[in-house]
Amino acid sequence: MPKTSKHPSGRLHADRLIGDYALIGSTHSAALVHRGGDIEWLCLPRFDSAAMFASLLGDERNGHWTMRAKDRNARITRRYLPGTVVLETTIRTAKGVAIVTDFMPRPAIDGTHEVVRIVRGVRGIVAMHTEFRIRFNYGEWCPWMERRDGAVFATAGPDSVRISSGVPLTNENFASFADFSVSAGQSIAFSLDWFPSHLKPPVTRDASALLARTVIEWSAWTGRCGYGGEFHEPVMRSLLTLKALTYEPTGGIVAAPSTSLPERPGGERNWDYRFCWLRDAALTLYALIGSGYVEEASAWRWWLMRAVGGSPEELQVMYGLHGERSLTELELGWLPGYENSRPVRIGNGAHGQRQLDVYGSVIAAFHAAR
Repeated sequence: MPKTSKHPSGRLHADRLIGDYALIGSTHSAALVHRGGDIEWLCLPRFDSAAMFASLLGDERNGHWTMRAKDRNARITRRYLPGTVVLETTIRTAKGVAIVTDFMPRPAIDGTHEVVRIVRGVRGIVAMHTEFRIRFNYGEWCPWMERRDGAVFATAGPDSVRISSGVPLTNENFASFADFSVSAGQSIAFSLDWFPSHLKPPVTRDASALLARTVIEWSAWTGRCGYGGEFHEPVMRSLLTLKALTYEPTGGIVAAPSTSLPERPGGERNWDYRFCWLRDAALTLYALIGSGYVEEASAWRWWLMRAVGGSPEELQVMYGLHGERSLTELELGWLPGYENSRPVRIGNGAHGQRQLDVYGSVIAAFHAAR
């Protein structure tokens, strides 16, 4: 995990490294959280959905969710709660200590997808600032904002988001923000709930109960690990990442939760990796089976069988989360890219390439599964 650092300046992408982003996820989608407190990448309800926070590839105008201390000299440390992908950020100022807990629970039965942030006071009083700037369709669409039923709603096209806040929010310039303080022993919860815009808002779920359930579910999963060697911690963290990148409804595993992060800053080799590559299949199966996660390996094997079903001549190098074969590549001209690495791409034209190594990858994957 990243070491202690001073809080960055308010400007996004001021000397920000890819390694400074932590992953939280729900096994349906994921978010990237910078050590300074900004969620800069979020796609809901799926990994490959259009991002509503896309400042990772642009700036604050393209959507983000800030949760930080007002004191710019605050000291920041981070960790994952053991055996989970629940992120815990400790903020230390001259006047107190607070902890921000970020997580994404498994979706509700009604299809609601949530991102939850809980700010808890540990010592003294810490002055905080939060800001929501939702921009649907990869930072392009400014939503219709309204306040009702004690929450703030943002809607554009097929997407709606409800922002539930433990402190009053001010709405200005199609953004919502608040300055507040948290005292020792006090907890303040914030929740972002996504739902289809043509449906009624879902029932709000209790943040503390969701946190407890999410920790229990992840801890139970890591408790099944069969690896007991000297490298247990890094192995377990790698397995948790594989699990967090798994699309639970189908068993497919994406190569990454994001698009267009370049191989070299400023370069053009920046592709959309929110898809499932066949060459990853064998290594993934060996890792899961060798660690005792046979159910996940089986789900991945069945995803593979469905995706490649049909004529061997039609085999592709990659497929979508449900085995989709058409992954049309587009360029998003309104986003400058990470460290000005243009173009920003969604979809991946490589799905139409002939790469003969994939036949060996499929055979190796089925051998591992057997």
